[in-house]
Amino acid sequence: MNLGSPDSPSVKDVRRYLNEFLMDDRVIDKYSYLFRLLLVKGIIVPFRAPKSAHAYQTIWTKDGSPLIVISKQLQEAVQAYTEYPVEIAMRYANPSPKVAFDNLAKKMPNLKEVILVPMYPHYAMSSFETGVVYAQEIHQKEAYNFKLTIIEPYYNNEEYINAMSANIAPYLEKGYDHILFSFHGIPERHLKVSDPTQKHCLTCDNCCETPSEAHATCYRHQCLETMKLIMGKLKIPKEKYSYAFQSRLGREPWLKPYTDFRLAEMPKEGIKNLLILCPAFVSDCLETLEEIEIRGKEIFMEAGGENYEMIPCMNVHPEWVKAVASWVNN
Repeated sequence: MNLGSPDSPSVKDVRRYLNEFLMDDRVIDKYSYLFRLLLVKGIIVPFRAPKSAHAYQTIWTKDGSPLIVISKQLQEAVQAYTEYPVEIAMRYANPSPKVAFDNLAKKMPNLKEVILVPMYPHYAMSSFETGVVYAQEIHQKEAYNFKLTIIEPYYNNEEYINAMSANIAPYLEKGYDHILFSFHGIPERHLKVSDPTQKHCLTCDNCCETPSEAHATCYRHQCLETMKLIMGKLKIPKEKYSYAFQSRLGREPWLKPYTDFRLAEMPKEGIKNLLILCPAFVSDCLETLEEIEIRGKEIFMEAGGENYEMIPCMNVHPEWVKAVASWVNN
């Protein structure tokens, strides 16, 4: 299960997709339903839909949305490793979890369990949580006879780290000045809302390094842990890599540093040859292909950079396929 994509890059379909996405109270959560309705459908979407549609048009393939195409490729690849049927679902737009559940039930009349693998390695209320809760709500509403089992965030799972490392390794052979981990951003407030202790996240400079039960749902801690484990496995010294957060929306504080700011600053710091990757995504999509590979490169090169290369997401990397297959087969 992934986040989703518009059915086409037309303004109409993008508008429909954005309305569904931004009306989710785990994405924009601090307003009442009526105020959110006014904000999203009256202000944000009319302004953003044409721009987002243009962005989608720059990455759209002859087979459709890259995210959907890659998800189908992963479905086929994982299917080769298991005797059980594999389906894909999206949190927003198509195909919905209901379609996936119905397809599985038709293929296996005596189906007893469905294993849901969220395509989000890290816990965040606006990605992992909303996807899981939505699938659980549909499962309960439709009163399916099968059990629904969720694969928990796998940000530090050895198979995930191995797959990420294997995906990155070939790019290190070309030479580089620095590696930038660009994680998807979230509002700082979301960390605090997700903190079960209500007193740990963002309360001190090193909260992500200080042991706490809050880390089980702390997006920032999990992102930094992923980076540390991958760089440790690849034996990259600390001075050769850093992190930032992309894709912010609105004016409230989001996790820092911001990717676009860092891309503009790095060439002035002597970083001319940059490798950048987006570990919050396992499949390439608008945020990687358009925001980072296209617009990110423009920012970096205009600031004085000389070489900029985005490392693709794992997509259907053999080690990633094996990892997913092992989780569903166990």
